[in-house]
Amino acid sequence: MVQLEQVKMSNIVVDTSVLIAVITNEPSKEQLIEITQGFNLIAPQSVHWEIGNAFSAMLKRKRITLNDSLQAIKIYWTIPMRLVEVEIEDTIELADAFNIYAYDAYLLRCALKYNAPLLTLDKGLENVARRANIVVMEVSQ
Repeated sequence: MVQLEQVKMSNIVVDTSVLIAVITNEPSKEQLIEITQGFNLIAPQSVHWEIGNAFSAMLKRKRITLNDSLQAIKIYWTIPMRLVEVEIEDTIELADAFNIYAYDAYLLRCALKYNAPLLTLDKGLENVARRANIVVMEVSQ
């Protein structure tokens, strides 16, 4: 388990699962906010489309109303996060090496490029990140 004191980096890569948990007030919200205190949040630019896809999926399944979705997007825009470039060629190589989709590979490439730990609630992504020698911030569930 990685302790915050052991991580000497100023950036943390956050994925869509973390952002959705904060936006929708999931039980892990407070812990996620606490973990990120004092760090800069970064993410690949693909996160915008992933957020849109997540809310459109909730709409399709009738788990959220359009109004609630639009309110959630307003909250998303207030999260202090820097979107960064990642190289698509390197991303595709990671996708191939770990047999994953590009959206997950973008996050891995971001963590590797910026030498930053990854914060995710996605156990599958967490496992692949560890195999890629990326530091993963621990979230107790």
